[in-house]
Amino acid sequence: MIKFEHVGLRYGVGPEVLSDINFTLEPGSFHFLTGPSGAGKTSLMTLMYLGRKPTRGLVSMFEQNINDMSRAQLGALRQKIGVVFQEFRLLPHLSAFDNVALPMRITGHSESEVKSNVDELLEWVGLGDYKNALPLTLSGGQQQRVAIARAVIARPKLLLADEPTG
Repeated sequence: MIKFEHVGLRYGVGPEVLSDINFTLEPGSFHFLTGPSGAGKTSLMTLMYLGRKPTRGLVSMFEQNINDMSRAQLGALRQKIGVVFQEFRLLPHLSAFDNVALPMRITGHSESEVKSNVDELLEWVGLGDYKNALPLTLSGGQQQRVAIARAVIARPKLLLADEPTG
């Protein structure tokens, strides 16, 4: 599913923040990424959710080499990835329901399908009674559950969570 071969990442002209990274993650596998602050975990996650291309090396996702992909091709591939960001990245002016619904609406699903799926996921994460709540009125744990529901609403092939345990 994911393969990194001799991957390096550099921001600007500074030193590499990731150097000679090699690994393969198989479909259906479950992994934790640990390390001290500043070790490059978030930089690696950024490469994995296609937020940035590597400076060098080869990254393959779902049997496709991402290095030569256009922005449009990366966008299409990104739809197979669900991400729970460390700071959740909920849109503050949207309700819990609308934050979770966003990926389905962007990809053109019918409102009846959106409603059915969002209602089911909000119940699944224990927030069925909070679907109209704005993020700022929710606790940190509740915001995290909204972010999880949003990350899985499209049934992604890959789910990434940046510091999911706080």
